[in-house]
Amino acid sequence: MSLRPMRANVPFRQVLLVFGMISVLTGCSFNRYLMVPKQDMNELSSSIQTQRVTLVTMENNAGIRHETTLERQEESTQAILDAIQTQVQKPQCPPVRPEKVCPATEASGGLTERMQGKLIVGELERIFLAEPGQVYTARIDSGAETSSLDARNITRFERDGNNWVRFDVPIPGTDELITLEKEVARRVKVFQASAEDAERRLVVELQFAIGDHQQVAEFTLTDRADLTYEVLIGRNILRDVMLIDIGREFATKLPESILQNRNDS
Repeated sequence: MSLRPMRANVPFRQVLLVFGMISVLTGCSFNRYLMVPKQDMNELSSSIQTQRVTLVTMENNAGIRHETTLERQEESTQAILDAIQTQVQKPQCPPVRPEKVCPATEASGGLTERMQGKLIVGELERIFLAEPGQVYTARIDSGAETSSLDARNITRFERDGNNWVRFDVPIPGTDELITLEKEVARRVKVFQASAEDAERRLVVELQFAIGDHQQVAEFTLTDRADLTYEVLIGRNILRDVMLIDIGREFATKLPESILQNRNDS
């Protein structure tokens, strides 16, 4: 039997198929280089296990930190709530002393002269101040706009959101002082011939009596210790109420009801 020579144009894929069959029959495998060695697999498993442990530890630590933060926030919030619930006692101002008023006077109890309905006064007059309940000698001065009172140790303070003043007034004939507290009515500028600049004074309202005439009027507070008279009566009282007889002194007389109820201490 004669053999035919192999054709030169046998397809290449048929050759590969033949070689593949031979490899299978001989037990050879071309995939042995693609398989991972067992030793490397153990190292990979160990690395994965270590990473899992690390992740679990990180998760536990994060949970602990979160709980700690929440506890601190709750403590801070509770502290704020406790502070809000704590009621701070509002500072209390000293109690307001009841204001004294002039006692009722009888129509015939005081010596009073009038002209066209206006009280006639001299250059000096006795004046009763309901606060401090004392009788002073007042100088009548038509050149002064606002009446003035001798006041020492003048101290401003606040009461119920308003401006108040605490001051001492002398007791006539003694070295003693009486402390008064009054709400400030306003402030004024007073110009004096002996001073170049204007003096700013506090003004308070006081009730007074001259003869049988009673009135509430404004008085500026200033130290008159170097002056002869504790009280000066200005135009704010004289206007439309009194007439001055410059040739007389003590043209009026206070009623006995006032003299008996004055403070002698």
